[in-house]
Order: sequence, then structure tokens, then C-alpha cells
Amino acid sequence: MNRYEAGKYDVIVVGAGHAGSEAALASARMGMQTLLVTINLEMIAFMPCNPSIGGPAKGVVVREIDALGGEMGHNIDKTYIQMRMLNTSKGPAVRALRAQADKFMYANEMKKTIEQQENLDLKQGIAEELIVEDGAAKGVITNTGAIYRADAVVLTAGTSSRGEIIIGELKYSSGPNNSQPSIKLSESLLENGFELKRFKTGTPPRVNASSIDYSKTTEQPGDEEPHHFSYDTSDSAYLKEQLSCFLTYTNEKTHEIIHRNLHRAPMFTGIVEGVGARYCPSIEDKIVRFSDKPRHQLFLEPEGRNTEEVYVQGLSTSLPEDVQVDMLHTIEGLENAKMMRTGYAIEYDVVSPYQLRPSLETKRIDNLFTAGQMNGTSGYEEAAGQGIIAGINAARKVQGEEPIVLKRSDGYIGVMIDDLVTKGTNEPYRLLTSRAEYRLLLRHDNADLRLTPLGHEIGLVPQERYDQYLVKKAQIEGELERLSHIRLKPTAEIQKFLADKQKAPLKDGILAIDFLRRPEVSYRELLQFAPMDVELPKDVAEQIEIQVKYEGYIVKAVKKVDKLKRMENKLIPENIDYQAISGIATEAKEKLAKIQPETVAQASRISGVNPSDISILMVYIEQGKIAKVEA
Repeated sequence: MNRYEAGKYDVIVVGAGHAGSEAALASARMGMQTLLVTINLEMIAFMPCNPSIGGPAKGVVVREIDALGGEMGHNIDKTYIQMRMLNTSKGPAVRALRAQADKFMYANEMKKTIEQQENLDLKQGIAEELIVEDGAAKGVITNTGAIYRADAVVLTAGTSSRGEIIIGELKYSSGPNNSQPSIKLSESLLENGFELKRFKTGTPPRVNASSIDYSKTTEQPGDEEPHHFSYDTSDSAYLKEQLSCFLTYTNEKTHEIIHRNLHRAPMFTGIVEGVGARYCPSIEDKIVRFSDKPRHQLFLEPEGRNTEEVYVQGLSTSLPEDVQVDMLHTIEGLENAKMMRTGYAIEYDVVSPYQLRPSLETKRIDNLFTAGQMNGTSGYEEAAGQGIIAGINAARKVQGEEPIVLKRSDGYIGVMIDDLVTKGTNEPYRLLTSRAEYRLLLRHDNADLRLTPLGHEIGLVPQERYDQYLVKKAQIEGELERLSHIRLKPTAEIQKFLADKQKAPLKDGILAIDFLRRPEVSYRELLQFAPMDVELPKDVAEQIEIQVKYEGYIVKAVKKVDKLKRMENKLIPENIDYQAISGIATEAKEKLAKIQPETVAQASRISGVNPSDISILMVYIEQGKIAKVEA
């Protein structure tokens, strides 16, 4: 095949899923001439799995992406069919926004945004080979022989990487949703010395909505109160005519059919070789692992306004097609369901993430970044969160700037990337609130306060939006200051208010801010005793209430973060010869040499590295005694 010079760019992004879309947009918006090359232009930001965005931890990531100047929040706000705030009865650290998407509109809107973005070229093609010169990525070569050169490359090939779909005894080469797979790019990575793993994920069958008896299910409507993922979206844009989801369950008949056909289940017959996600198991895995449970929840989720396809959330499977049909027909409401798409498992290649720096640049090849499911994560939100960081850092590398590295105390994106590069993952990684030790600081409601200044500093948040952020910040600080100086007297009105709530009366005056700290007092209720001339916006009022009521916990968390800053700021010199450091345990030496942590704090989080090892390492660094390995 003839090869030809097809163009020179600052940054090339390979793959236009959720990671690639964010990476390319970030790079282009930072002024880089950017190329986004993808296998199929009809599958940009496509949702081959569940048609939703958000949920616990994941929803916070979407808000963080938006606060940094990314696109996912804008896009779901334009294309959702249902929006719900989850865990509203619990504390603010675990509240999470989740939206059902019109998956086809979501993909179309993202494609339109990319097409209209200045500095960004979108091309259909299969990147098959990396161009590497002097240890640095210099571009890619496509299946048509096109040579695209660049100063930085971001790979976001996702589940297309040597993808194989599995349904029962059937196994064939394919990307998600029967798209074309990417074969030779994985081979190019192997040739360049990268370690690859095989992971597995899966989807459930889709059924025709008109064949569902919804009278046997429980309706799950959206919230009437306005919610948004993007800080740019106004309440007036909130969708009134939302589509409902519906709840049903598996039963003993369903489980009996699965048990009867386990000998045909690929994950038990050995056909499936890749490692699946523990937190998102297939239905056959659930039945075996949780044999004591008589039923499992299923959610019937519409895939869009202009389609009859319904996603059967919770019924992910790779059982043979005939078994899937029989299984569906045992479920209440689905007795006569017509299956439109068969559920399947997909195996794909993953770059072992210990080969990455916290900037998502690879250690083996300079100027090469990877993001998304290619790094071992699952989920659109995790992919997009990595994508925007990879895009930012690819652009900054070309600009000669230091990389942006989010700490664990900065955001869930920081938690995820640190987990990947420090601990690695033996299965598809999913963000959970329990992974974040500072989750009270990393809330859904304060992502803008945490990350908007950074987004503005790197050039992704425009001045107008930054000015709005400054106004909000000033309103919060001003009201907290006002409440700190207003003293409430034990008036008849206040005593009656407390009596109605069956609380003890005030014996003396109290500062308004201390009165708000009481669990029974909301900020809205407080205003009747400490009124303002101007009503504050809803999100400002929410911040005031959370910051006051959880102040003690927040202060403790901030102190913990401050304690760790010394280690976070303590850099480890490159190419250290850990074998030359006496006193560090053998396992710790092996792990440190393999992962090559950049800071002492990162080293302390590596499994197998003990506090005593860290103490010795810090002494050696401070005394400058460490031998270097020849590069």
C-alpha cells in the first residue's frame, strides 16, 4: 500500500468515544491544531451500553469535567429524557445526579459540537501504527496509508482494541455494537514494548417497548425539581416532559433457566478469557455468586424519544440467544417481549496503567497519552474524565507547560487517575464514593468551587463564566459573614418555631450561623428570622447550608489534606535505583521500581509499600544519597 503525507498537527487524538471527544475538544479549545481520527463517524460519543450519564461518584465526575471546561455536562443537558437526584435522604457527600439519555441525540449533538469546533479536524479512518522517533510519539499511520504527524498523540481506542464479541458459543472479531475493531494499533503498542491485558464487559438485551406490559412494573419518573450537570444550564431549560423508567425483577423461573444453561455460558465454559467488572456482573454471574437471593432488580430504560428500543438494565449477559429469549419471557412485564438486540460480552485490550504517569503520558514513549477504557476503566464518565486530562496535558506538553495533575483531594478524577497509575487494576475499574477518602470535600454541589479557577487558568473556562463563578463565591462568603454577625434573640416567633419542632426553647440570644448549625433548622427557615434584602440563587443557598452544617467534618478533612501536602509536594528524583537503598523491603523495592512513583505520597499508596519503607525513602531523598539507574 502506498503511504502519503496527509497533514501535520499539534495533537492527534485516536478514537472519538467519550474519552476521545473530551480530549480533542480540550486540545482544540486550548489553541492546538488537533486531529480527531475515528473508525466510524456515526459512533462519536456513542453509548453501546447503558443509555445514561451520572450516578454515585460518576455524576460528580461529570460536574468536574464541566467545571474544568469540558463538554459532557453540556451535552447531556441538551439530550436527556429523564433527570433524577439520587440519595437525597443521605448526606451531601453521596448525593448524585443521574440522567437517562436519548443515546442517538447525545451522539449526534457531540458530533455536531466537534464538527463546529475551531482548530479541530474530524476524520474517519483506522489508526494502525504509531510513529515513534527518538523515544517520542510523532504521529499515526492509518489503514489507507495516510501519515498524520503531530507533536503529541492521545490514544482512546476503548473496547475496539482487538475487540471480540461473545454470545454463547459464538465469538467473532468486532468493536462495540458490531462496529469495526481496531486490530493493528494493539500490535503497534506491543511492538513498542507496552504490556497489554484483556478485559471484558457486557450489555443486556434490548426489547421493543410496545411488547412490554408496563402494568406489571413500577414506574420510576424523573424529578420535577430542575437539575443540571452543567453550571451553564439554566433552570428555564429544564425538561418538563420526561420519559419514565420502569422497575421489575428476575424470579425463580429466570434463575432456573440460567442454572439449566450454565454449561453454555461463555464465562463458565472458558470461551471468555478477559477479566470482567466485579461491580457490574452479568446476570449469570449474579445468580452463581448470590445464590441466596430470590430476585434481582431490573430497570427498563428507554434508549430515546424516537425509538422503541428499551435497555434491560441489570440483565447483562453473554448466554446464547435462545436462552436470552427464554429468560426474558420469565420476567414480569416481559412475558411477550420482543428482543430487538441480543446481549453480548466484549473482550478488548487494556494498557496496564502502571505504565502511565499521573498526567496520563506513558512512561515508555514521550508525548504519547492514553485515556478511557484503554486504561482499564469502565463507564462513560470515567473515560471522559481521563479524556479531558489527557487532552489538556497533551496540549500543555506541546506548549512547553508543566502537566496538570489533580490530587485525590482535588476531585474524583484525581482519585481515579491516582488509583490507576499507583495501584493498577485487575478488572475494569469503576469509580465509587468509597474510593475517595476526602469524599465530603468532593461533592456534587461544589465541583465548580473546586475546579473552575483551574479550568480558567488553563484556558478552557471563558472569562464570562469565570466572572459568574467569582460572583457566586462572593455571595457565599458575604452571606456566611453576615450570619456570623447577626444575633437572634429568643423572641416569641423563634420559641414557637422551636416548639413546633418539639425542640427546647432558647435561653439566650444566639448567632444566626450557630442557629443554622442545628439539624432542625434549614437556611430557608432561618431567613424568616434573619431576612435578606435580595434572595440568593438556589445553588448559593445550598452551599451556605452545607458549609455551615458540615463545617466540623469539612475542617477535619481539610486538616488531613494539609498534612499530606508535605508528601504530595515531595518529589522523588527520576531513575532512582531502589535496589541500592538499604532497609527497604524487597517487595517494596520491586513495586517502587515497577511503578516509578513521582511523589512520596504516591509511593505511600502503593500496595506492598509500608510506612517504614516510606520513612527510609524520605531520609535518603533528604540526604541526597540515592543512586540513579542509568537511563
